[in-house]
Amino acid sequence: MPDTRFMSLLSKEYPDIKSAAVEIINLSAILSLPKGTEYFFSDLHGEHEAFIYMLKSASGVIKEKIDWLFGDSPVEEREELARLVYYPEIILEQKKSEPNFEEWCRKRILQLIAVCKDTSNKYTRSKVRKKLPKGFAYIMDELLHADDEANKAHYYTEIINSLIETDMAESFIKELSATISRLAVDRLHIVGDVFDRGPHPDYIMDYLINYDNVDFQWGNHDISWMGASLGNWACIANVLRISFAYNNFDMLEIGYGINLRPLSAFAIQNYADDECACFTPKVFDKNKFDPIDMKLAAKMHKAISIIQFKAEAQLIKHHPEYNADSRVLLDKINFEKGTVNIGGLEYQMRDTHFPTVDPKDPFAFTEDEYDLMERMAASFTSSRRLQNHISFLLSHGSLYKVFNNNLLYHGCIPMTPDGEFCEVDVGGETKSGKAYFDYLDSMVRKIYYGCGEGGDKEYGHLLWYLWSGGKSPLFGKDTITTFQRFFVEDKATHKETTDPYYKLIADKEICRKIMKEFGISKGGHIINGHVPVKTKLGESPVKGGGLLYVIDGGMAKSYQSTTGIAGYTLIFNSRYYALAQHTQGEPINNSAPVIQIVEYTDNRLTVADTDTGDSLRNQIEELKELINYYKSMQCI
Repeated sequence: MPDTRFMSLLSKEYPDIKSAAVEIINLSAILSLPKGTEYFFSDLHGEHEAFIYMLKSASGVIKEKIDWLFGDSPVEEREELARLVYYPEIILEQKKSEPNFEEWCRKRILQLIAVCKDTSNKYTRSKVRKKLPKGFAYIMDELLHADDEANKAHYYTEIINSLIETDMAESFIKELSATISRLAVDRLHIVGDVFDRGPHPDYIMDYLINYDNVDFQWGNHDISWMGASLGNWACIANVLRISFAYNNFDMLEIGYGINLRPLSAFAIQNYADDECACFTPKVFDKNKFDPIDMKLAAKMHKAISIIQFKAEAQLIKHHPEYNADSRVLLDKINFEKGTVNIGGLEYQMRDTHFPTVDPKDPFAFTEDEYDLMERMAASFTSSRRLQNHISFLLSHGSLYKVFNNNLLYHGCIPMTPDGEFCEVDVGGETKSGKAYFDYLDSMVRKIYYGCGEGGDKEYGHLLWYLWSGGKSPLFGKDTITTFQRFFVEDKATHKETTDPYYKLIADKEICRKIMKEFGISKGGHIINGHVPVKTKLGESPVKGGGLLYVIDGGMAKSYQSTTGIAGYTLIFNSRYYALAQHTQGEPINNSAPVIQIVEYTDNRLTVADTDTGDSLRNQIEELKELINYYKSMQCI
């Protein structure tokens, strides 16, 4: 028997048999369309220029379309057309002072319409219309379907002429270029780490908030910023330390409105005669609006690092279940000798100036430190832009995602050396594999929305643990050696042992085991970020006999000397999976990524083969029930 209440609700949208039948026809037709293209990015790390370029260019796919459509045109003209799609404002500014600009606009509009047609041919007209900009939607819709009405050639010519005569051609070209980029990507997946290292994660988040169909799988750097946004002192100190380490003052003060004056004054007061040489920032990008003297930046970096070590020590003492005692080292310093005891061995320290550390109570905040951190916490929690970005990251994100028979996560599945899922004590019980992920995902949401972890003293502590805890699936190492890297020359103390997972995923059977745990059937894959693939050393991003793709190829400039490239993107369309290997300086030198098809699908995939297809089939069945309901009512 049909659910009469549900049928009643459904009937409000489909009030008769005809409307329900028409919708069944529409949905059935959509099922036969080619599957839309999915793009996978990971470890953006604030590199906004590279990321937005990769997204606008669809990792080189748009250039391939242009070459296919206009193969007889000169190479320079095709390259210019591609750059027009990616950077319309720049190209238009270059061209508008040249003679025959109007004729150039007329030709480019026709070419862009051709590219837009080819990009949109796998979608329904209704779906395309929804992606068109409001101001030009009607005009674009008419031009995109000009071939449908050959007798209206003069009509379409007049549309273009009118755009030029009314000085709307430039605006139209900008909107059309943006539309092409939007249509090239049906679904965007960000497999962790929008934040840290690069100059502007805030620009990335602004861009993605206005993007259709995007999801996130949280990375450990993202989680740390979540904790900071809630006011957790250990997380705040951590994100500030990393931001100072990479000279990202513009992002903090201008981007998020974080007031750094109290911290700079504190650093000058306490480290006036300290060179803080070990804390000199790495400069990959200069600050445009908030340039900071490097000596002051180093002092601020050291000041917040010491505060972080204190905050973490207090947190770790409160949570013995985190098993993080090896990270508590301020109490292991011999201040007279200038040494530190790590793992039972004494090491000479290369920096022994600790004006805010009391040897008798090394984890205690000074009065000034306490006051400073209260101010910093207020700055983070009151930043509207930051809160908006983190809220979006949470609402559109998760610890992992299963989508179209692929499993997406940032870090690892904690495992034992013999290939079993590691059992972790949580909340008085042990969890492993998928159950562990589900528990952590639910706890992140409870913490963020104020329902978890109890009192203020513990608030956000789990987020700190997920940033760098020994069994955190987002971190994937036994410990983090931040203190040692600053203060101890001996690199043996810098070692961070990775989870057995990272060696085990070379085994196809291990990958199958993980996929089975998360309900992934034959034909699916694992898509993983977090650990940069050292391409220049011959390492492959394809693991487990083709079942797992690691797509962190070093988008962050700080990693590119290690990886030799500028990141990977994964493309999954109706015909194949492809890895795009991006080159360093790509947005500047106009070089194209190297696209390698790594797997063809057995048959061309349609919407019917996707999660969307499952949803549409359910809707069709519901509409059929509604039709039967209407017929039964007629018989009464």
